[in-house]
Amino acid sequence: MMKFKHFAGIGATTLLTMGLAVPAVAQSPNAALKGANGQDVGTVSMSQTQAGVLLKVSLKGLPLGEHAFHVHTVGKCDPPSFESAGGHFNPTNAHHGMLSGPGHAGDMPNLHIPPTGTLELEVLNATITLDEGKPNSVFHQGGASAVIHAGKDDYMSDPAGNSGNRIACGVISESPATVGRSPAR
Repeated sequence: MMKFKHFAGIGATTLLTMGLAVPAVAQSPNAALKGANGQDVGTVSMSQTQAGVLLKVSLKGLPLGEHAFHVHTVGKCDPPSFESAGGHFNPTNAHHGMLSGPGHAGDMPNLHIPPTGTLELEVLNATITLDEGKPNSVFHQGGASAVIHAGKDDYMSDPAGNSGNRIACGVISESPATVGRSPAR
């Protein structure tokens, strides 16, 4: 009986050591959202699924109310206006708004920020992909960004749904998520 306990301890120690010695690297596209004054207001993490891209959104410090949420066509977020992010991601040149047809690939449902200013949610966007080289990929030349607007999207008006100024922006990038130690660069 004592021999088995000894081997079990060695096995667990070996597995633990192996797990710490070899970093696990996975691509986890994300966007770190900043407000107009440079303050951190949240993150958007993305995962490719068979149904589209799952966006996990975690927000803090945003004003109460309904706010438009879009993927924009340029991977640039110069404060305070974030106009550098370009228009909505629209590789098919569709009319804006999910109530007026298929809408832009970057169109997503409005966010409803509670009085606390914090919100955690998941959104599935079936019209974009993380697969490079495809016309609807957010990793096209020039990149893409996640943008939150001051007002709500009316889901019809072209080109941006009368959603108002841009109040938060984050460049969508592929960042390695590591376990253990940082990978060598």
